Amino acid sequence: MLSHFQSFPSKFNMGASVRWSWLAALLCLLCMGVEVECDCSLDNVRNQGGGFMLSKGLKTGSMLVFNCSEGYYPYPKFTHICYSKGWDPPLKTNQRCKLVECPDPTVMQNGNVDPFEDKYYVTNTTTYTCYSGYTLRGSSTRTCLPNGKWSGSTPICSRDSGNTCADPGIPPGASRMGNIFEIDDKVKYTCSGDLILVGQNERVCQENGQWTGKEPACYYKYTFDTALEISEEFGNAIKDILTTWQSANTQEGRIIRMSKNGTVNIYIGVDISESIDQTYVQRAREAIVTLMKKNSSFTVSPNYEIVFFSSEIYEVVNILDFFGEKPSLSSLVEKVESFEIGDKNTGTNLYAVFKRFEERMAIIQERTKEKFKEHRHIIILFTDGAYNMGGSPEPTVARIKSRVYSNHDEQTKEEYLDIYIFAIGVEISDADLQPLALGTGGKHYFRLKHDTNLNETFDDIIDERDVVGLCGLHKGYDTTADKISKRKRYPWVVFVIVQGEDPKRCLGSLVSSKFVLTAAHCFQFGDTPDQVTVEIEDRPGNIVKKVKTFILHPDYNITAKKDQGVDEFYDYDVALIQLQDDVDISAVARPICIPCTQETSDALQLVGVSTCAQQEQVLLNKQRERLSFLTKTAPLVQEKDVFAKLGDNVRNTCINKALKAEGIKVTDPTIPVTKNFLCTGGLTEHRDHVACTGDSGGAVFKTFEYRTIQVGVVSWGTQSLCTAGGLVESNEDSRDFHINLFRVVPFLKSILGDDDQDDYVPIKFLKD
Repeated sequence: MLSHFQSFPSKFNMGASVRWSWLAALLCLLCMGVEVECDCSLDNVRNQGGGFMLSKGLKTGSMLVFNCSEGYYPYPKFTHICYSKGWDPPLKTNQRCKLVECPDPTVMQNGNVDPFEDKYYVTNTTTYTCYSGYTLRGSSTRTCLPNGKWSGSTPICSRDSGNTCADPGIPPGASRMGNIFEIDDKVKYTCSGDLILVGQNERVCQENGQWTGKEPACYYKYTFDTALEISEEFGNAIKDILTTWQSANTQEGRIIRMSKNGTVNIYIGVDISESIDQTYVQRAREAIVTLMKKNSSFTVSPNYEIVFFSSEIYEVVNILDFFGEKPSLSSLVEKVESFEIGDKNTGTNLYAVFKRFEERMAIIQERTKEKFKEHRHIIILFTDGAYNMGGSPEPTVARIKSRVYSNHDEQTKEEYLDIYIFAIGVEISDADLQPLALGTGGKHYFRLKHDTNLNETFDDIIDERDVVGLCGLHKGYDTTADKISKRKRYPWVVFVIVQGEDPKRCLGSLVSSKFVLTAAHCFQFGDTPDQVTVEIEDRPGNIVKKVKTFILHPDYNITAKKDQGVDEFYDYDVALIQLQDDVDISAVARPICIPCTQETSDALQLVGVSTCAQQEQVLLNKQRERLSFLTKTAPLVQEKDVFAKLGDNVRNTCINKALKAEGIKVTDPTIPVTKNFLCTGGLTEHRDHVACTGDSGGAVFKTFEYRTIQVGVVSWGTQSLCTAGGLVESNEDSRDFHINLFRVVPFLKSILGDDDQDDYVPIKFLKD
């Protein structure tokens, strides 16, 4: 497989030929053994300006792949295959890295392109002007990019002609047939030379003045789609499908409408045949896992059929299993991650993949009867399209269309079936793959560069502003050890600074765009809102928010039990800070979920009318419940790992340590530690982290894949083992106590859920 590639530079200097002959001899010995000669030779392998890789050394079946730096591509060949008689096709002496060229922009009508050149290469910039009487739409300046595309959008010189539809323009490198733009008129596109048309070759003028589909593009063999393009096109479509609570109309892309009882079936196929680099396969595997985790964040939970394929189909996840008791997300992830590819990589049968998906649809239709029309079907395929078994899959795709479309009218049928093709590999069979892509609105065919990080690309799918209604969203991992990455991992964390008579710094959590939840003891009697600021660390500097007011829980009274022997009593140690201005919600600043809200029920995927008790049962249902909280440390924060002791016996043992705290002179631990507290710390079974000075007010939380729910607020501890933050472990007697948010819901609801004000959008709390 190509993951075992051996890489070689191809630029020779003095003395290199001697070293090269030794390397060639060594490869022969390694790949064939001393008794058998190599099938192919490195003698004539050259790639001026670049390098090359070998998948199996010099054995029969090995793939020779040329590579170049960004902005260049291998010419005249990308690959060669080693056969018993040598390389096929035969090696060329002029193999080199050529500068990437962009499609001809001078196809624009009714205007001028400056400069006017025969060819346009990477970094070349063009400007566009229109003839008198014509108005420019699109970009007035464009630059040729390293991926073989022009920046910006297609410039169009048009004039108000009274047509129903506006002039759709001509993409670079293309020609257009059709110059009448009335209802039902068509325009057809073709690409010149060896360019490939990506997208629909025909568009129709509709009654609403819009053209069907999206503008096609002309690609060279080396042209690829960027991660941002994939995220915007594919990601927006997935979000529209899975956020049924959100409805919006856009002219750029369609919004998929589903009934509340609608079902989403996602069918995924990954090509593991010989022609696919195993690096691509691994990245596809990671992308699938990320996609499933991201999808689990939404209100609609999809069903999955996942197969890997070469000459045969290797089932990983069976969609029929979802029509009983649904498999857990963790079990699905484990199946995808643990599937062993081995030697199952001979031949490619793309027909069998679509046949399998068609058969699954037929069984689902038989089981669901009339409700089948409520099912949406999404097919996602990772392949290079080089099938050599089973014949063309196009007739099967046609039958799939017929099966799905027959349940719907002409206006809505195409909304129920999408086929996305992610073209991966070194040599891509565009002509075979493009006809398989299907769906209205956005793009459905993507050409991927070899180093495209699909995992991060898919991870970006729901980090957009248009899902601000989803609390607790975050990046699933730190991509780099910098502040911006940490903020995306913990986008709800804020820093509360009180410049009063007794200055304090606390942590807090965004619970809405206007409110921060923190500890009441962060404030002293006499502190005023103008002395309080909330910092949200971001790039290039901190975002500082002024405070309109702060509200302490009405039952918080630090001296309430002083006469009983408790110098400082922290029951009801919670406060809400109302900001003067809303936080701009984004991937780096987003609210956390809190108990007993409808948003949290959606995050936990509780079906039907849910209750606060159901949420607590899901979040805090074990004798020892694993939770986390944060501590201030470079570059932003770190996560502390603890277990809340919830069972009667383990909790009693935990809170007994409160009697050893300074300032507590009682023998009954329930006096300083009421039922409103969660208790963490200690060494039993797990050495918990301990809270440091400055961690107060921070969220105690539990994470479900890509949704985080806050269950507590860091309040106080028995010992001060650290003062400047950091990951410090508990000792035998240190314990921390956190306010259980389920016990202070009436306070939260009275402010955050207040419908009788128009200063901020209230959070929807559950009735109980």
